[in-house]
Amino acid sequence: MLIRDGLVFDEKEGFAERPLYTADGVFAEKSGDGEVLSAAGCYVIPGLVDVHFHGCVGEDFSDATPDGLQKMADFELSEGVTYLCPAGMTLPEEQLLKICANAARHKENAVSGAKLVGVHLEGPFLSSAKKGAQNSDFLHDPDISMLKRLQEAAGGLVRLVTVAPEQPGAMEFIRAAAAEGIAVSVGHTAAGYETAVEAFAAGANHATHLFNGMPPIHHRAPGVVLAAFDNEKVMPEIICDGVHIHGSVIRAMFRLFGPKRMILISDSLRATGMPDGEYPFGGQMIEVHGNRATLLGKPETLAGSVTSLMGCVRQAVKFGLPLADAVRAASCNPARSIGLADRIGSLETGKEASAVLLDKESLKIQGIVFEGKKL
Repeated sequence: MLIRDGLVFDEKEGFAERPLYTADGVFAEKSGDGEVLSAAGCYVIPGLVDVHFHGCVGEDFSDATPDGLQKMADFELSEGVTYLCPAGMTLPEEQLLKICANAARHKENAVSGAKLVGVHLEGPFLSSAKKGAQNSDFLHDPDISMLKRLQEAAGGLVRLVTVAPEQPGAMEFIRAAAAEGIAVSVGHTAAGYETAVEAFAAGANHATHLFNGMPPIHHRAPGVVLAAFDNEKVMPEIICDGVHIHGSVIRAMFRLFGPKRMILISDSLRATGMPDGEYPFGGQMIEVHGNRATLLGKPETLAGSVTSLMGCVRQAVKFGLPLADAVRAASCNPARSIGLADRIGSLETGKEASAVLLDKESLKIQGIVFEGKKL
């Protein structure tokens, strides 16, 4: 396929008008067939990579149902998210094992939709003080044996695990998980700066939804946020749905960390793509009004977002970020953070041929190419 006449994203150059070729399901030096796709009036960006979302269209990854995961994959692909690393919740190990096993089955049997490339265990190794919408009944101290059991059930798909580094055994857990090739994220934590620095030195290289579920920055207690900044290997997630984080903070974090480190995530819930109402979430109930989701009866406790990752890209641009920076943070960077940058996340020759065409004015999706085929 030849994709022509569009402004094509490049990690180094930003956007430039040039032809883009696919052959045998990957980006290539020349077209593998005679098909031509016009991208006139469009930006051509890599398919997005969401390393932290829970659900959409009434389904939740933690339900561990094959049909639900398939519906989620189909919806995400329609939104330009071509690669998924969905997040589990703080739940009993029995349910976490089912979630992981369901992911492994889906990877082998999926017939359509975005490609599942990993599993993010957002729980249960979290702090009760910063659990947010997670269920405290099922919190568990960091346990590498449990992690290995979950990894076995997932068929090796666990690529990211969130941990509160102040919990008993956390530092040993971080070192062991990193040695297994699993990215470790500091999050849902009450840890101070020194503990976070120690966690990042031990091998944690990720921060879960920056500012949410962690202490704020104080000029005498800089906390997890600035501990992450001080370690150049750390890549922080941030939710850019227009609810969780003020636009000024989004702009500031991209300037502070730089666009090569920031990761946009959706943290989307089953209510994404659904009407307002009440929905189950991790053994609890949430209520959704517009683009705001909170624990039922606790309007001050945010419970994730109802915005897709592509919606977060658009919101980032509304907040004043250059489109190239927002795209990088939703494609190249998350792919790198879970060790898949050699396969996905950019439009480079040899990478899997997934791309999205966005209208230059509205940033609405005008076309999707997935695995070298136009959808």
